[in-house]
Amino acid sequence: MKISLIVRVTNKYLSQRQILTFMALLFLSNACNGPDKNDLPKDHPKLVKTIGNPKYGNVQCILQDKAGNVWFGTTQNGLYKYDGKSFNRFLVNDGLNSNNIFALLEDKDGKIWIGTEAGLCLYDGKTFTEIKIPLPKNLPPNNNPCHQSHAVGGIIQAKSGKLWFVTADGVYTYDGKLFTLFPINEAINGFLTPNDKVERIFEDKAGNIWFGGRTNEGVYRYDGKAITILKPVDLFQDGPTPKAHNWGWPQLQDRNGNIWFSNWGGAYQYDGKSFISFSKEDGMPGEVTRIIEDRKGNIWFGGADGLSRYDGRTFTRFTRKDGLDNPWVWSILEDKNGNIWVGTRETDLYLYDGEKLIKYSEYRKRPVTN
Repeated sequence: MKISLIVRVTNKYLSQRQILTFMALLFLSNACNGPDKNDLPKDHPKLVKTIGNPKYGNVQCILQDKAGNVWFGTTQNGLYKYDGKSFNRFLVNDGLNSNNIFALLEDKDGKIWIGTEAGLCLYDGKTFTEIKIPLPKNLPPNNNPCHQSHAVGGIIQAKSGKLWFVTADGVYTYDGKLFTLFPINEAINGFLTPNDKVERIFEDKAGNIWFGGRTNEGVYRYDGKAITILKPVDLFQDGPTPKAHNWGWPQLQDRNGNIWFSNWGGAYQYDGKSFISFSKEDGMPGEVTRIIEDRKGNIWFGGADGLSRYDGRTFTRFTRKDGLDNPWVWSILEDKNGNIWVGTRETDLYLYDGEKLIKYSEYRKRPVTN
């Protein structure tokens, strides 16, 4: 870092001590503004993938806990914890029931719930414990070939403190003692009949629970007493030659109260009365998998063709040319420092610092052992 010092002197010269004191104060003032970019370390820790084909697997979900650690759930490569200095990986040998992680949640007590391909795990800060969700005896068989396990794909903790789990065997609630299959009148709304009809869940500010999945028509809202079905079929389409995608993944409620949904046709904003659709032509990244809102009110969308940021007026796209080696995004999170973490296919991980995307992952072939 270079410092240029120009001192104008009238009638007398500054003493050597005065000049040294002035330069020291100038240096301290500069240091308080943060390190010069040229002084930053040129290398940084990386999430290292060693399991499976380098062309497969996702960084499927991201969580920042109360202590500031950032957790990354992957398919194939287990669970990673980043403390700001290094990545620590947890696998089946460490107590997980599967290396395929689909969902993460830190509860109000600071425990981390982990939804995996094999079911549910709980991490108390020291050890992993497998949690068995008891299945009803009359539960119909799951005929979906993609879900021949008891996978847990979504977890939330409602304002009431109750935990909700979206599984391949239906939606369950947990009150701290008992798991209960969420009661739905199947004859009326045709919901949850093949076990696997819910994939995403979230709670809005009013306490309504929203559900959605690819085998449903529309989306569902539970107000604590009854289910309401929203079927905006005209909007859930796929471009000028419509391919019906009349399902939606509920994603979030923004600061203005709008509910956002996504599917393979794009993203949809719901103000409580009507839907506004956003497609690839508007700036969407194709098939939209994840939506978040950052602290500035920007909406971020991840999908098949990269990452998009929407400021309420215009879209900014981030693709391969911006550093996304694999632009199929599956997870996004804004950390406490305002950085945007982006997880993609091929178990790639990126951090957007407000100026550029920095890759935080690499593949290393496992050594062959005899």
